[in-house]
Amino acid sequence: MNKLFSPASLITIGGASLSLIGLTAYFSDATNLSVPTFFYGVPIFLIGISLKTTEVPPALRVVPVTKFASEREKAPEELIKLVKDVTRWRYGQSCQLEASLRVLKLWDIDNPPQLIEVEELVKEGNYGIRMRFEMAAVSLERWNAQKERLGRFFAKGLCAELFCPTPGAIDLILLPQKQEEKPQENE
Repeated sequence: MNKLFSPASLITIGGASLSLIGLTAYFSDATNLSVPTFFYGVPIFLIGISLKTTEVPPALRVVPVTKFASEREKAPEELIKLVKDVTRWRYGQSCQLEASLRVLKLWDIDNPPQLIEVEELVKEGNYGIRMRFEMAAVSLERWNAQKERLGRFFAKGLCAELFCPTPGAIDLILLPQKQEEKPQENE
């Protein structure tokens, strides 16, 4: 979604428009129009500005939703919710998945990791996701120390894989754990 069309931007533009209409009406002696538009426009404009200062944009979604329709049906519900959650605008946070990163001890208050993109993928018939983070001040060692916990954290039965595609970035891939084949008992 374009940053111009974020909810905070639309509220700010709407409030500014109402305020401008109210001021114009005031100076053209149209008091019936000036009072309500100005007195509603200014607070709406201020609310939009305050939202704009705490805005966190959604992560870039790499693969279209319809590509993996059959695999999505078998996917853990938590992964579907996670993709929906990180691809929407957030307010009052430092980054996407802030609470999760804090719990996982992958947080730096001054320079937290930033979720850049999310990609839906299918590996060996299993639906999974790849999230690319800008590591910021969190070291690769801290990510690797939490690797086992990362898989369990987002949904039951997932395993996590970590890759560094470029310096300063890390890919977290969440896929269902491989089922070990049980040997059949002889009767």
